[in-house]
Amino acid sequence: MPTFTVSCSVLVALLLTSAPHAAAAQPSAGMPQPPADLIVTNGRIYTADPARPLVDAFAVRGGRVVFTGSAREAKALAGPATTVVDADGRTVIPGMVDGHAHFSGLAQKLRSVDLVGTRSLDEVIARVVERARRTPKGTWIVGRGWDQNAWGHTAFPTHEALSAATPDHPVVLERVDGHAAYVNAAAMQRAGLTAATKDPSGGRIVRDTKGNPTGVLIDRASSLVERQVPPLSRQEMRAALRDAVARMHSLGLVGMHDAGASREQIELFADMAQQGELNLRVYVMIADDATALDHYFQVGPRSALYDGQLWVRAVKLYADGAMGSRGAALLEPYSDDPNNSGLLLSAPAHIEDVARRGLAAGFQVNTHAIGDRGNRVVLDAYEKALDARPTADHRFRVEHAQILHQDDIPRFAQLGVIPSMQASHQTSDMYWIGKRLGPTRLYGAYAWQSLLQTGVVIPNGSDFPVEEVNPLISFHASIARQDARDWPAGGWYPEQRLSREDALRSMTLWPAYAGFQEQLMGSITPGKYADFVVLDQDIMRIPADLVLRTRVLSTWLAGRLVYKTPH
Repeated sequence: MPTFTVSCSVLVALLLTSAPHAAAAQPSAGMPQPPADLIVTNGRIYTADPARPLVDAFAVRGGRVVFTGSAREAKALAGPATTVVDADGRTVIPGMVDGHAHFSGLAQKLRSVDLVGTRSLDEVIARVVERARRTPKGTWIVGRGWDQNAWGHTAFPTHEALSAATPDHPVVLERVDGHAAYVNAAAMQRAGLTAATKDPSGGRIVRDTKGNPTGVLIDRASSLVERQVPPLSRQEMRAALRDAVARMHSLGLVGMHDAGASREQIELFADMAQQGELNLRVYVMIADDATALDHYFQVGPRSALYDGQLWVRAVKLYADGAMGSRGAALLEPYSDDPNNSGLLLSAPAHIEDVARRGLAAGFQVNTHAIGDRGNRVVLDAYEKALDARPTADHRFRVEHAQILHQDDIPRFAQLGVIPSMQASHQTSDMYWIGKRLGPTRLYGAYAWQSLLQTGVVIPNGSDFPVEEVNPLISFHASIARQDARDWPAGGWYPEQRLSREDALRSMTLWPAYAGFQEQLMGSITPGKYADFVVLDQDIMRIPADLVLRTRVLSTWLAGRLVYKTPH
């Protein structure tokens, strides 16, 4: 089992998540205590609290944990109105939090054509044609989830077959990673996209030998067409967000870090929270928009709004694109595209400027970086900003940190930067990533254990809707580095696997730390929100190949049941 070495600053912060609350909230001997509202007993309860990692029972009052320990002690807090939940020997864990995802993206995906899992271009087109039959002519059709790497080759499609099958509808289909779009002729016509259209900064129009657009748009070129699509109305988006929350609850998620929301979206989240419609702990990263950043930097950071449902104290930037579309910025060219080293979506000076402003305003700055050049650019920009304005406990983050040069791995801990990573990306990409990078660069790919050994923590996530919402997929990937079919035998670069204890922390306590929330959530600890999940299997002890068969039986937020599996 690999050991975990953690820096003193992180260790102190994580230990503080339990000790002060335990002293304040744990019942004192001989002192009468008001009855608990809820007692959970007869379970195998993994608390993720380093002070007491495994208990038999816990008690809740006013939406917060007030006691953890034995069933006998917990029952002493029962009163006439106390609800007692018998876990029947089941496994209980803290409510899981997705450390990097897209709330509105999931909501919109639930309303669009689902292309995840398609195994050919023909299957993609068939799903679109089925939607077209039920859609008035001239209306946009939007889909997401195609991946040419799953079609038996890595070549991008061209628009002809899609255009022929859907002549009466403009169609825009986002790639699974959200960093490329596939469009038909009608969509290009609506957008005025021709051979004369220039590539936008940070984007590329894929063209044929005559310079004509082929129908694939990389990174910021996608906006040339996507901005023509009418957005969902506020009420439509509100309903879609409620559906997204229900989906998250059914899979054991009580919160998520929204990696890039507009001011309009943030205000909708706030309105829903005020009206009691959100029922989710949303840590928002403000999208990179000059007007929005000016507004929020003036307002200042806000935390635990609406009884702990909304945090607005972080910014989301983009350094580069994605590996699947060959837009991630690399220090050396792609092994399977030697004339291409990827794209920088933001100038290094812009990242440094926002980082300086974020430090001055008290905001965390989180930047998408996937390629080794993208990651180096971000670390360099952060370093310059921190040299200009030295700040303790800033908790800046790099989102994804997928491909790292060996020289840059220790820099995260040295700078106090958190690598926010998504384990399911590794198991999705492992089939073809070697062709993109060649063998040498793979040693810095999805290097979780290498990073942990330097003293950082790694908040886990899914990047949904890029990957499936289910957080147990990332838990399984973390401990096995294998896909759902248990391939490859022994795991892909298995020395980078996480222990189960670290895997659990990566989806509970570490996202809380990465969001300045560790005093309120992330573990079943006295004083924290009573957010927890009941599972039908013990993911901490069963064979790894059974983890993905585990079901969520119930999900609880602040001691309230928000999901129960149908029987």
